[in-house]
Amino acid sequence: MALGDRVAKTIAARVKKMSGTVEVGFMENATYPDGTPVAAVAFWNNYGTSTSPPRPFFSNMIEEQKPTWGDKVAKLAKATNGDGPKVLALMGEDIQGSLIQSIRDTNDPPNAPYTIKKKGFNKPLIDTSHMINSTSYRVIK
Repeated sequence: MALGDRVAKTIAARVKKMSGTVEVGFMENATYPDGTPVAAVAFWNNYGTSTSPPRPFFSNMIEEQKPTWGDKVAKLAKATNGDGPKVLALMGEDIQGSLIQSIRDTNDPPNAPYTIKKKGFNKPLIDTSHMINSTSYRVIK
């Protein structure tokens, strides 16, 4: 058996041993005080609405970070001796951190003058920090 085949077989066995998934984002129980789901507001911010331009903080984070996830999983699997739930939890923390950073780093397009006046500052995606504070992850077995 060629080295590449052995490596592929080993990786496949480790992935199978992990048997789970990790979800990162805004879970169904996260709401604003008025009951609006944080996930809905995040969607509207990411893709825009008829009155607000898109600010693709989530889409951009995935596009930028996804190429690194395979290597990170492999390194974590090695560091944790293939402890699947631990690997997934660590990946969840990592991706959640990237999502929070993406919200903080999004500055374009800037807020409308009315919004700046209402908020008192020009920081798109951040007003009360409720969306940032509502990011989370969960491991599903």
